[in-house]
Amino acid sequence: MRPHFTGSMVALLTPFHDGAIDWDAFGALIDVQIAGGSAALVPCGSTGEAATLSHDEHTEVVRFAVERADGRVPVIAGTGSNSTAEAIRLTTEAKRAGAAGALLISPYYNKPTQEGLVRHYLAIADAVDLPLILYNIPVRTASRIEAATIAKLAEHPNVVGLKESDALDHTLDVFHLAGDRLAVYAGDDAVTLSLMALGGAGVISTIANVVPREMADLAAACAAGDWTRARTLQFRLLPLIRACFTETNPIPLKHAASLLGLCRDELRLPLAPLTDPSKRAQLTAALRALGRLR
Repeated sequence: MRPHFTGSMVALLTPFHDGAIDWDAFGALIDVQIAGGSAALVPCGSTGEAATLSHDEHTEVVRFAVERADGRVPVIAGTGSNSTAEAIRLTTEAKRAGAAGALLISPYYNKPTQEGLVRHYLAIADAVDLPLILYNIPVRTASRIEAATIAKLAEHPNVVGLKESDALDHTLDVFHLAGDRLAVYAGDDAVTLSLMALGGAGVISTIANVVPREMADLAAACAAGDWTRARTLQFRLLPLIRACFTETNPIPLKHAASLLGLCRDELRLPLAPLTDPSKRAQLTAALRALGRLR
């Protein structure tokens, strides 16, 4: 199976200014990502605070990303919801806006059964002819997509990938049951090397917002089988990865991006900015160690 998308794909931040989307900062961030080697843009995910975007804003963010990318890299829109009808609508609008694919988080809060998950994802895949990437992240959704369920969903031609943010034993089962039928992407920057060594196609990265070149180089080293270089890069990035997850994503990441002048340190409630001095210092030190700050 040839993956539709490969490499380091950035889960884009959504910059805000006085509560509104900061389109100038968003456009500049997209340009930085493309110049830094990110292989695809993934707006409207958890990192992009999609849960606080209005429906109109969600569509505008995807449309803006597609227009700003201007064919330089594909845009994979986050279109998941705990409402199947809403996920279909968001995915339809993303396709209309020119997205090359969609990333669909597993329904959250509802806690669907495996049969419910199958019906949910197949309803979307049947309704919208677009490459779809499943997103398994039980820590956020309280509902795991079991490996056997993923294998069943992979039989649909529109289900092309999985963003995997689960325990290693689950990931191993996914590769065993479905790794020959869909691409698997690391959903956690810290396991990029491990997952790609198993045969993964890339990473949908959080920290690429602030270090796009380093994440692109890590994914490229893994894809080339240069495991010595990949290990060096993975270990070098670990302090920043850990610093960016001391609180709920994207709280620390937004602070890191503000230190680099990429956007303001502004989030939408119920998320609040990073205020802990030790955590802020940890981020600053990690960015300095990577040469991003003096």
